[in-house]
Amino acid sequence: MTAPELQALLASPQPPRLIHVLPAEIFAATRIPGSQNACVYEMSFLDQVRTAVPDPSATIVVYGAGEGSLDAATAAVKLRATGLYAHVQPFEGGLAAWQAAGLPLEGTGLLPQPTVPDGPFRLDPAQSLIRWTGRNLFNFHCGTVALASGEIVLRQGELLSARFTIDMNRIANDDLADPAYKALLIAHLRTADFFDVEHHPTAQFVTTAAEKIDVCTPGTPNYLLRGTFTLRGISHPLAFPAVIAASDDGQSVTGQGQFEFDRTAYGSQYGSGKLFRFLGQHLVNDHIQLHVKIHAERQGQSGSI
Repeated sequence: MTAPELQALLASPQPPRLIHVLPAEIFAATRIPGSQNACVYEMSFLDQVRTAVPDPSATIVVYGAGEGSLDAATAAVKLRATGLYAHVQPFEGGLAAWQAAGLPLEGTGLLPQPTVPDGPFRLDPAQSLIRWTGRNLFNFHCGTVALASGEIVLRQGELLSARFTIDMNRIANDDLADPAYKALLIAHLRTADFFDVEHHPTAQFVTTAAEKIDVCTPGTPNYLLRGTFTLRGISHPLAFPAVIAASDDGQSVTGQGQFEFDRTAYGSQYGSGKLFRFLGQHLVNDHIQLHVKIHAERQGQSGSI
């Protein structure tokens, strides 16, 4: 369906019901005249459409952004799958094609414009966390460890540097149900077999470079972080991709990334198959995986430290 074809349908004696399937703030800013709003990204999308169009015999045209966005096509598939509406068509050209054809739009015209963040942002430990996973040949354990401090520094929206310090005293396990076995595992992880927490209560990552990944889309890594990871007092270079995203008001920044490291390079030798023989059930994989989430607030804002 082209924009002129949709225009002709809307001017016909029995026009279709026109559903704008983007979020409410986009609907308020720009829409084809006569539209109703039901956001396809929300779990209540089908209920919203049923409320807006109670007549199952009605012809419905759904549209969104256009320009290759799958919003309209997805909305049409969802509506057809219900079996409730017999006549559903997507206008896949959406707002972009309608505007390109010189046809009128209504709304405030003020699309949301996020603030460009700038300056240092201090880690909020309450909203930041590391999830760890350790494995052997046939099983795994997982849990969390707390972040003690950290900082993300931006300049005009671009990442300059990042650092975080891990509180190794606050390592926890999530997968074991037996409290005694859980306590035994945590006690073992704290010994020199693994992290030697008594002598090295913190670990740290500090960037030496933050390389922007130009070919990315929202929700995929947009930076490659290069830096130094220190554990048990031993430091090695480390690089991993991360997603760095700022809130719309520019008052907070969240960074998320995951990486694996070889614990034996940091002095943790217990159960390593490259260092011991005949381990049997005592074998522990050398690599540990960390998923890091850092939530940082602009310095001086409530919730920052």
